[in-house]
Amino acid sequence: MGLLASLLSGFASGETVAAIRRARTAAIVYALAALAAFCGLGFLVGAAYIWAAARYGSFAVALGFGVGFLVIAGLVLLIHRLMSGARARRAARRRKADMKALGITAALAVLPALLKGKGGLGVILGPAVALAAYAIYRENVKPDDPDAGEGK
Repeated sequence: MGLLASLLSGFASGETVAAIRRARTAAIVYALAALAAFCGLGFLVGAAYIWAAARYGSFAVALGFGVGFLVIAGLVLLIHRLMSGARARRAARRRKADMKALGITAALAVLPALLKGKGGLGVILGPAVALAAYAIYRENVKPDDPDAGEGK
């Protein structure tokens, strides 16, 4: 309720409209600055091309600039691919932790109802013992052990 009141008072006082105006103005200023920066970079690349062409010949410099920009593009794509892989692994770990927390929360929420029911403690202890036995089994059997499947 407090957030709604704050939002309504912001609308009433005109602060929200002023903030939107400031954000729009800042976005326009940053867009113009980025456009000017790209034009400046273009002229710098052109000046470097003219200087190198006068020194080494236009064909060799055109090939060099082309290869250079292709290498830069490849590096950008490689870095992006490596970073997105790391992000995907981080997201998978976060999802796994979230699912574990969700499972624990659900189990704790159901626990009082299970304890009051007919089976009582047996309903909980049966699966818990089975999970513990499975965990002990997984701990003692190594999947990369070459002798595990031969009965030795």
